[in-house]
Amino acid sequence: MRAIPSSLDPLVVSEIDRRLSGVSAEHGVRIPWAIESGSRAWGFPSPDSDYDCRFIFVRARGDYLSLWPARDVIETPLDKTFDVNGWDLAKTVKLLARGNATAIEWLRSPIVYTGDAAFREGLLTLAADIVERGSIARHYLHVGRQQQIGETTLKRFFYTLRPAAALRWLADHPQESVPPMDLPTLLVESSVPQPVTDAAAELIAAKAVTRELGTGTPPAILRRFVADELERAEHFETMAPERDPGAVRDIADHYFRSQLG
Repeated sequence: MRAIPSSLDPLVVSEIDRRLSGVSAEHGVRIPWAIESGSRAWGFPSPDSDYDCRFIFVRARGDYLSLWPARDVIETPLDKTFDVNGWDLAKTVKLLARGNATAIEWLRSPIVYTGDAAFREGLLTLAADIVERGSIARHYLHVGRQQQIGETTLKRFFYTLRPAAALRWLADHPQESVPPMDLPTLLVESSVPQPVTDAAAELIAAKAVTRELGTGTPPAILRRFVADELERAEHFETMAPERDPGAVRDIADHYFRSQLG
């Protein structure tokens, strides 16, 4: 499985492919899932946005039985263009069991460097079975609030707008706990008024051709949308867990063991 939009620099993509192959060879792991995260996958890149490749790796079964287990994170050299690192499957499954929204977002990225579709679907099914909807919503609520602290720039505003859109999506899909990753899809799949969607599209278009949007004021209609959605999501702060923790651990354990062969 591979999904690379034409907007990505082919030389950069080739280097990411090379780094992923190097990780597999150097660390003796397989990489069933590698995607783009960050602004490119969120749907609002700038011309100078770096590349945030994230991957999930699986070690040999015997490595998980060692008394001295290897690190559960693998990183490659960081520079102005490349930010390539990944998590062990065990770490990923544990984070899913705790309701970590970042782990879920990796599975919903529209940009895939390399991927086993069955592996992705298996993890998404696991997420649907064990993830607490309240935990995901609280993640986006807290991110949205945090980004409102300090000076607001047009560029930074996107990091408030996307969590607000994710909360709206969750409100519109009461039986779901795994929202899409990118902002345009979140808006399209929600009951967001068309003027809000249009204003967001205009801001995305401006960011796509401007290296630095500056400290201008976001459109009033989008500021109201963000404020309304964060306020409406306050009830998630007190939402009680819906799943039995023991059952969640058992399901996660069973899935993890099934992936080790």
